Amino acid sequence: MLELRDLSRSYGQTVALDGLSLQVPAGDVVGFVGPNGAGKTTAMRIALGVLEPDAGDVLYNGEPVTREQQRLFGYMPEERGLYPKMRVDRHLSYLAELHGREGADAADAAARWIERLGIAERAEQRIEELSLGNQQRVQLAAALVHDPPVLILDEPFSGLDPIGTDVMSAVLAERAADGAAVIFSSHQLELVERVCDRVAIVSRGRIVAAGRVDELRAERSKPRLRVEVQGAANGWTDGIAGVRVLASDDQGLLIELGEGADDQQVLDAARRAGRVHRFEPARPTLAELFREVVER
Repeated sequence: MLELRDLSRSYGQTVALDGLSLQVPAGDVVGFVGPNGAGKTTAMRIALGVLEPDAGDVLYNGEPVTREQQRLFGYMPEERGLYPKMRVDRHLSYLAELHGREGADAADAAARWIERLGIAERAEQRIEELSLGNQQRVQLAAALVHDPPVLILDEPFSGLDPIGTDVMSAVLAERAADGAAVIFSSHQLELVERVCDRVAIVSRGRIVAAGRVDELRAERSKPRLRVEVQGAANGWTDGIAGVRVLASDDQGLLIELGEGADDQQVLDAARRAGRVHRFEPARPTLAELFREVVER
């Protein structure tokens, strides 16, 4: 397990982290989400030892992390961290050697990840000759080529097409299944919801919500209904105790049931208003939960 405990970090008068604490269990994929400037990249860089915190600790398997352990972590920065003039295969072999692999072993590791990430046809091309999406695949291979026990990725899905996204998602799941602790930041909340075992939402340098998405739903949202009534006039929910209309669109109304509200009363009112085409529970998305906790 990787654990960040009570991390604080300021840049002059700007507070980047304000007592941030986060756990990334081995075998889990954790989505690290928050607004721009919330502190995600700073926290990741502290976990890797690139930055030092003003206060707080980074723990690995319950003990203060060592520099030797941090060197084994895999890191994928948001900015390109590749040598543009190097060939893909030589670049990855070189990075594998930097992590302690030797000769044929380094070349084999590079070839394995080149094949797994679908860039075998690009192996002898220079990095600068690749599309942005294929550069992103090479960047992930660079983080994986030494089979790290911890994988820290900053916006790894940026620039990927749907096929690349599927490949990346599958690789992260495989690494977690093999026992790695995986954490990645992303602004693509639908993707985070689909890929991750757990989610941590950061705002103003602090974790404001963390857990499995279903747990966050149970903790933070009231029951909701999606109701579609053919020919219904506006305002058909008026007068139903505890009911609030959250949204109205082509799919009907999104209704929140407050304390004491009765879904059967809503159904009766919908039937009086017109022909009911849809009446079903609606789960809040991660994006909706995100807005709820961040905009407080």
